[in-house]
Amino acid sequence: MLHAETPLATPSEPTEPGRRALDRKPRRHPLARLISKLSFAAGVIASFAFPVLAQDGTGPMPQNAQARSYGGGWVCDLGYRVEGDECLALDIPEHAYPTGRSYGTGWECDRGYEEVSGTSCNSIPVPANAFLRSSGYDWKCERGYRQERDACVPIVLPDNAYLTDDTSGSGWTCERGFTASSSACVPIAVPANAYLTNANYGAVWACERGFVRIDDRCDAIVVPANAFLDQASYGRGWSCERGYKPLSGACVAIDLPLNAYLDRSGNRWSCNRGFQLSDGACILGR
Repeated sequence: MLHAETPLATPSEPTEPGRRALDRKPRRHPLARLISKLSFAAGVIASFAFPVLAQDGTGPMPQNAQARSYGGGWVCDLGYRVEGDECLALDIPEHAYPTGRSYGTGWECDRGYEEVSGTSCNSIPVPANAFLRSSGYDWKCERGYRQERDACVPIVLPDNAYLTDDTSGSGWTCERGFTASSSACVPIAVPANAYLTNANYGAVWACERGFVRIDDRCDAIVVPANAFLDQASYGRGWSCERGYKPLSGACVAIDLPLNAYLDRSGNRWSCNRGFQLSDGACILGR
């Protein structure tokens, strides 16, 4: 039991050692203090070494500049380029126009002119009987002329020929019924029972249906009994009906053994499943 004269300790009042502990600030690591000092020093140096204006279009707007159409900042006027905190005029040669691009020369030559050494625009020489292409950087000979080096020379058109747009060749081709021979168009000799193919290469004529080519003529195809016309690019010009096979220029009936069937062509046969061929017959497999 406590006596009345005994003073009670107040929990909210710390003792003297505890008070000194509360007043003491936490110590920082020496390396952390060094990094903090170096960062501060670098910031001070940068503030004097680099101006607020930058080449990304931030800061006060200089002369020959305008506000961006979107976002913040500014951009140099057309024909100017940012240099440090200024917009300096580009050295644009005659017959050129500014592109507005921040890379390269900043300009391009007008149509009909070509860049020379990145400093000037010279006129593209267009020879007689030629015209400037739509790109504006090259020329092309007019119809009826073909290019030879830096000139356009007339195309000599032979009889029975017409002009083409092929600039790599002669510039002409023969009319139907004629074929090119040297610098002329000669008639194509089409035999009886044949027709023109109009092919640019290969055979210029082919035999009519029912005829086969023999040398430079078209002979009638003799179709045997139980056959039909089959004018493939190779072969005799006919094929046997289903159930027949070719033999010595004729079509003979196929003797189909038991347990066999005609294949897809209809001119051969195979054994049914479970059977195998033996001496011309289909026997059960072992």
